[in-house]
Amino acid sequence: MEDLLIRSQKVQSGAGVHEAKMSERAMELLLRRAAVGEAMAWGESLDHLLESEAGRLVFEDFLRSEYSEENLLFWLACEDYKRIPSQHKMAAAAQRIFAEFVQVDAPRQINIDYLTRKSIRENISEPGLHSFDRAQKLIYALMENDCYPRFLKSDIYQAFLEHSKQQ
Repeated sequence: MEDLLIRSQKVQSGAGVHEAKMSERAMELLLRRAAVGEAMAWGESLDHLLESEAGRLVFEDFLRSEYSEENLLFWLACEDYKRIPSQHKMAAAAQRIFAEFVQVDAPRQINIDYLTRKSIRENISEPGLHSFDRAQKLIYALMENDCYPRFLKSDIYQAFLEHSKQQ
């Protein structure tokens, strides 16, 4: 979880505009990690894409090019949050997720409805395992129905598929 937030902060504080295409070096490193079948499976469903470490990296790069990486970063933060064993650590993580993604004017504010945001805000003082479930489902649906179809048509994914097939 902390690694994800540190990674998010590094991306946010980076200078300049992110390019839409991955560097050749990044592509090579990912190709070594992902089998051709794995890259092809990313096109089958968002779940297949998110289950793959390389797939998440390629998808994050694509989302960054569209200035919407907060969706994936929030979804991943929620997945990490659900695995926290200690209530004390869970409370601290919930506060970080709220401050980073949920509260109005958060640095990486996600696009959720007023009632979902209000519900989280009202319950953040005593967070539980399912505190972010509704928001996470909304963001997943947004990625699945909006970002993911564009990703499949993107130059980033198409180039990755092409390089994978040539290997």
